[in-house]
Amino acid sequence: MTDYPDLRAVVDLELALQDRAVRGSRRLAGELLDPQFHEFGASGRVWDRESILDMMAADDSPPPRCDDMVATRLADDVVLLTYRTGAPGRPALRSSLWRRRDGGPWRVFFHQGTPVT
Repeated sequence: MTDYPDLRAVVDLELALQDRAVRGSRRLAGELLDPQFHEFGASGRVWDRESILDMMAADDSPPPRCDDMVATRLADDVVLLTYRTGAPGRPALRSSLWRRRDGGPWRVFFHQGTPVT
């Protein structure tokens, strides 16, 4: 499968965004977020790049369990990642759209969390 290295890379990057060391560093987290990043959070809040970097840096909750990750290539430089998170009391379905521009690094462009019961 020729997609495998890119798909694996996107999964690894998404998991890195859950790591406390990455989330707590605006520099490290910022390297993974597209300049035009935005998110529709499971809370109903809409986040932009700066607000999500602020939130991640201040968040000291344990990382959620991530299950059922599926990466699908939508175009040469676009990958959709879907998965479930199992944060205590806050299970959610999640999707992230990752893109790579001009041969540069993969960066998350959009994320959405949808609460589930």
